[in-house]
Amino acid sequence: MLTRLLVYFAYFLKSSARYQNTKRFFYNLLENRDSRLKSWFDAFMICLVMLSVFLMIYPVDAEWKQIDRWFERCVIMLFIMEYLLRLWLYNDSHKIILEHYEKAEYLNIPFRPAKVLWFIVARKVEYMLTPMALIDLLVILPGYRPLWSLRIFVVFRLFKLFRYFSSVGILAEILSSKRFELYTLAVFLGFLAFIGSTAIYLFENPTNSAQVGSLFDAFYFSIVTLSTVGFGDISAHTTGGRVVTMVMILCGLGILSFLTSILVSAFNDKMHELREHRTYAGLKRYDSFVIICGFGRVGQHIARQLVNHRQHFVVIDINEDGALKAKRLGYLAIHADASNNEVLRNAGINNRASAVLCTTGNDVVNVYITLTSRHLNVGIRIISRANNQENVKKMYQAGANNVIQPFETAGMVIAEYIGQPVAFEAILGIVREEKDFIMETLCVHPGSFVEGKTIGALDFEQRKLMLMGVVSANPLHSKHKNSYPIKNRHFYFNPAKYFELQSGDLLVLLGRDVSIDYFRQQIERSRLKFGKRL
Repeated sequence: MLTRLLVYFAYFLKSSARYQNTKRFFYNLLENRDSRLKSWFDAFMICLVMLSVFLMIYPVDAEWKQIDRWFERCVIMLFIMEYLLRLWLYNDSHKIILEHYEKAEYLNIPFRPAKVLWFIVARKVEYMLTPMALIDLLVILPGYRPLWSLRIFVVFRLFKLFRYFSSVGILAEILSSKRFELYTLAVFLGFLAFIGSTAIYLFENPTNSAQVGSLFDAFYFSIVTLSTVGFGDISAHTTGGRVVTMVMILCGLGILSFLTSILVSAFNDKMHELREHRTYAGLKRYDSFVIICGFGRVGQHIARQLVNHRQHFVVIDINEDGALKAKRLGYLAIHADASNNEVLRNAGINNRASAVLCTTGNDVVNVYITLTSRHLNVGIRIISRANNQENVKKMYQAGANNVIQPFETAGMVIAEYIGQPVAFEAILGIVREEKDFIMETLCVHPGSFVEGKTIGALDFEQRKLMLMGVVSANPLHSKHKNSYPIKNRHFYFNPAKYFELQSGDLLVLLGRDVSIDYFRQQIERSRLKFGKRL
């Protein structure tokens, strides 16, 4: 009966959407570093811990008021709930039950609930013995005021703050990476302290000096001397004691120098990771952003345009000069290989990234970045740069949504608009980022005066406008050249004068904002007149 009930309950938890959503919510609240809920919860807990410590220290010799007692009880209850929730989140007990049950069924052996429950308890105890779990447990003890001796554990509430600072975890990783050197230094320090304590006690014993009255006094003097602090409360008076003191001072200087070099080396090794961590933390503030891979001339121009349009982005460049230049300009930048899976995952390609722009000057690198991005996120928009025509097809096969050929586009524009000063004035105005030159898309509405007109009849040059092209899904335009597919439509670059506009076509225009606004008003007025006639 117990076995059936246990297995049934485990299957119920596995299939319960409410249970899974509840556990996911508390995971995002307490453990998920990428969750905003955790950021808010951490900030709240930091303030609460500091306030509770102040409340327990400030009136240490005074009686608590009723509101103080209620506040402390609420804090303790919150600490207990947090401790129990973290214990619950540490592992999935129902998965352990089902794993053992299905294994027993598959091997046709008896299922032993007692053994499974013991295994579950062992896993929970494993968590309870971790350093941070012990601290979480000890911070609850000062709240029991009848045991005043336990108030010393109030210091563990300050240690609890380490849980809510992500930088502390990085510091622990830095020290852990040099644990062999630190262990070696600690052994050497202990060896010197033992020898120094013994020598000082032998030379400065109570028969020669009243200051060193025990071996502990000698040990205290050795530690103070090796650390080069030198309080002066205990000093050597014999010749032998002074010689030992001088040797310990020199050894202490060497130990401090060695310790400093270890820490500096560890931080230098992790500095790149610390900078990346800061960049990733900055990306968490944005709901949507663009990933720019490569910060050459094309990447820099795209970044400027995104800044002008107030769109968030992050730059990833394998060249250190490009990453440093992006940082000097105030952009979020990562010095790493954008074709690396882990780099793109950390940059948020599966979370908040809306598009990936492959703008390096190497087509092979752009193909690799495109392949990696498409592999990590099937639905993300990828725009890639291609310098050579033969690589365009490879870009599309790798998963790019759009491929841009900057050099071919520039040559096409020059060839098509040579001898047209208005066209070049508009293009240069946009390239130079002059504010009165803009690119705008206008729709050919039914009944407007542009519907059914040819490009030559509209005389865009006379209107101080340049028509870059027409976006249309109308099959009547399929006979025209310079056609480029765009999903369910086609873009007709610099269409011929006999190109006849149809309802629903989009005009891509370049020119000054005054000219474009006036042309838009003409289209709107003609459409309104047509509507009144109907």
